[in-house]
Amino acid sequence: MSTELLSELQTAVEHRRNFAIISHPDAGKTTLTEKLLLYGGAIHEAGAVKARRAQRKATSDWMAMEQQRGISITSTVLQFEYRNRQINLLDTPGHQDFSEDTYRTLAAADNAVMLIDAAKGLEPQTRKLFEVCRMRSLPIFTFINKLDRPAREPLELLDEIEQELGLQTYAVNWPIGMGDRFQGVFDRRLQQIHLFERTAHGSREASDTVVELGDPKIEELLDQDLYYQLKEELELLEGACPDLDLERVHTGQMTPVFFGSAMTNFGVKLFLDAFLEYALKPEARKSTEGEIPPTYPEFSGFVFKLQANMDPKHRDRIAFVRVCTGKFEKDMIVSHARTGKTVRLSRPQKLFAQERESIDVAYAGDVIGLNNPGVFAIGDTIYNGKRLEYEGIPCFSPELFAYLKNPNPSKFKQFHKGVTELREEGAVQIMYSADESKRDPILAAVGQLQFEVVQFRMQNEYNVETRLEMLPYSVARWVAGGWDALNEVGRLFNTVVVKDNWGRPVLLFKNEWNLQQVESDHPELKLNVSAPVVSGQEPESI
Repeated sequence: MSTELLSELQTAVEHRRNFAIISHPDAGKTTLTEKLLLYGGAIHEAGAVKARRAQRKATSDWMAMEQQRGISITSTVLQFEYRNRQINLLDTPGHQDFSEDTYRTLAAADNAVMLIDAAKGLEPQTRKLFEVCRMRSLPIFTFINKLDRPAREPLELLDEIEQELGLQTYAVNWPIGMGDRFQGVFDRRLQQIHLFERTAHGSREASDTVVELGDPKIEELLDQDLYYQLKEELELLEGACPDLDLERVHTGQMTPVFFGSAMTNFGVKLFLDAFLEYALKPEARKSTEGEIPPTYPEFSGFVFKLQANMDPKHRDRIAFVRVCTGKFEKDMIVSHARTGKTVRLSRPQKLFAQERESIDVAYAGDVIGLNNPGVFAIGDTIYNGKRLEYEGIPCFSPELFAYLKNPNPSKFKQFHKGVTELREEGAVQIMYSADESKRDPILAAVGQLQFEVVQFRMQNEYNVETRLEMLPYSVARWVAGGWDALNEVGRLFNTVVVKDNWGRPVLLFKNEWNLQQVESDHPELKLNVSAPVVSGQEPESI
């Protein structure tokens, strides 16, 4: 590698930061995303999710159903520049029914921001997503939101994170008052008090008054009791809490904690400034050739998400690719690890939710959009130079199952196209009966909302009305060893056999008791909760 290319790659990696936001529904994730974009200069006015008609819609919620319901149901990528840094913000669905999409997105992230409602503390979906982050040893930054409303005590919230998640906390800033008396935050990094003025719906950047700790003006600007409370709590923090240890942050053992209110912009800019200072830059990733550093001279990347119909006018399909190493260049020809074919990467795009613009180059840490005429699948690796493949992304055990019926035979082509594209995208898992006479696809979902999204999109994007026929199963297990292992066992009771996208056998059970019964009767039969990660093999055509 030339010295010039190495220098270019090192500079690019230093310049980039990449993170995903995780939270329980209604903690304010989409609002925080909007405010980060506002402070990053990517938008000029932030839109509330449950907006009045006169307000903007949220940038990250571009799908019609998201805008109607005021929830995030698909992950999006938002790229913007802030303080000479290229930031890739991966917005994830908060709703638990879409946790598989969130898992795929976290596979492409270098850092995670855990958003917590100050009144509710840790909630079930936050705990689940935290475990996914822990599996990948992601650095976690915590933003405790909604301090402008009645909230739990800050020290109590820190204690809950430490006790329940086993994650050491370090408060980077500290709130001054709560609810109606929330007047700002103290920045421990710079030893400054930031007093904010509210803006209408927080749609524009908040103006603030910055006062150095110890400045006599503080007593004029702050209520006396709040000032003395702040001094007491800061003394307690300094005496009882450990210092910030970036090495422990980067290995996911300590979380920097920020307090604020995304809706009114309190603390958002302070969070963004500190995040850039503390966050992990793009790192080496595991592959079949060992850990590959981001400055490795050859280009490589992996597909972590597919999305159909982001542009309704053109009915396009986009593959989201995380660049892992080297330098991506427009029109470059790469090898496709799964198929062994070569692919020209023409018309690459910088992604900003639904909006896109052409790009010529990208580096490790960036996410690019590529047109996908059926070439890419989730988990695919593309590369130049020596063959390598990154770790795949598994499918998880669904809990709801239903036949998807097409009541109008004249719409067969549209129905087939919609099912194929939504399957490729991972909007829902699709299985088929092992009985060849039953050709209707079986939707396999984590939650009911996934079914609703599929039906909505089949109607809205493919003009096909569908109906669901629910199946009485709640547990799925993949058979280790495939069809040969299943045939050796012989006839099974209390289960039905179906096949997944890849033609592999999956057993469906009505409940855990039925599963335990089969496992007890056939100890030689090994069953997996998640699907084996497959490479070098195409899914079955449907």
